[in-house]
Amino acid sequence: MSGFSEKDKQKLEQLEIAVKGARDSFLGYPVSKDFDYSEILNFLQYPINNLGDPFEDCTYKVQTHELEREVVAFFAKLFRANPKDYWGYVTNGGSESNLYGLYLAREMYPKGMVYYSESTHYSVKKNLHLLNIPSIVIRSTQNGEMDYEDFENTVRMNRHKPVIVLSTFGTTMKEAKDDVGRIKSILKNLAIHDHYIHVDGALSGSYGAFMDPKPAFDFKDGIDSISISGHKFIGSPMPCGVIVAKKSIRDRISNGIAYIGSLDTTITGSRNGHGPLFLWYAIKKMGVDGLKARYEKSLETARYCEQRLQEIGVNAWRNPNSITVVMPKTPASVKNKWQLATEGDISHIICMPNVSKEQIDAFIEDLTMADQNEEEEYAFDF
Repeated sequence: MSGFSEKDKQKLEQLEIAVKGARDSFLGYPVSKDFDYSEILNFLQYPINNLGDPFEDCTYKVQTHELEREVVAFFAKLFRANPKDYWGYVTNGGSESNLYGLYLAREMYPKGMVYYSESTHYSVKKNLHLLNIPSIVIRSTQNGEMDYEDFENTVRMNRHKPVIVLSTFGTTMKEAKDDVGRIKSILKNLAIHDHYIHVDGALSGSYGAFMDPKPAFDFKDGIDSISISGHKFIGSPMPCGVIVAKKSIRDRISNGIAYIGSLDTTITGSRNGHGPLFLWYAIKKMGVDGLKARYEKSLETARYCEQRLQEIGVNAWRNPNSITVVMPKTPASVKNKWQLATEGDISHIICMPNVSKEQIDAFIEDLTMADQNEEEEYAFDF
């Protein structure tokens, strides 16, 4: 006997309740939840598949390539790419975007060595294993940024090999930003001509152009490719990302596929065609000014969060221009309720655009109560 039963319906209802509750009470992950795509939900009835290269024609027409090109163009301009030498596509997320950047680097320099800091996202190590590229981990400083002295010394010892740098613009736990300007300067001082710089800007890349002073992280600063996540700062009901790279480099790896009548230039053959649609809709609604205002609101909330924590004696801090507030590891009850990402002896709150000052106040109250309870339990045990 088959069919959608009443029990199945109840399971979905329970799932929605659980998902909604979890959505409304997390502060520790870089995922925006203040989006409204109801105006375009009718597109979910179509099997949208963005086969092949978004900048090439394809025989499969149930696709959103035109919108995808506009999304890539929007971010290419934001990242100051050469308008005559950029290319990209909408990926399944930041990890795939990083994989693609490293793939381009490997094809350009098959004998290259990858350098990345110990604060880099965990997916990078997996990507390097998949691509079979040798790599060296560089130390991080206390704030999570790459240790440039260690980088310079390490490159010097391997200067006979092309250098591939995976620079992070907004590390996972501390939102530290590697300085591409300093990286380029080191490579120049060491006379390293064969090099490739990919920037993982999963969260911070979306608003890096609005920082004051503006850090060095984009194409004008000397990078070759950059990745961001679409579901993080902008917001999407499904994970998605964007990779922007120099077209002149991408052309080295393109292959024509007769079956789909297009070039095979992306990681996956079939690609989510709804992701580009959601991102296109979001950036059309917001525009550059809206995206900037979104960042400034998050920054204001982050300042408020840092100040409130310091007022109750918590040693909270932020990196410059960061919306991530770092603090000592919180009690388990607080960590679990607010879904705080925790690593070692630190936790963090990421003040995404949907995070309100009222939520921060509620968190502060919970943290204060938890600390008091711990003190009482300690006194009783003693």
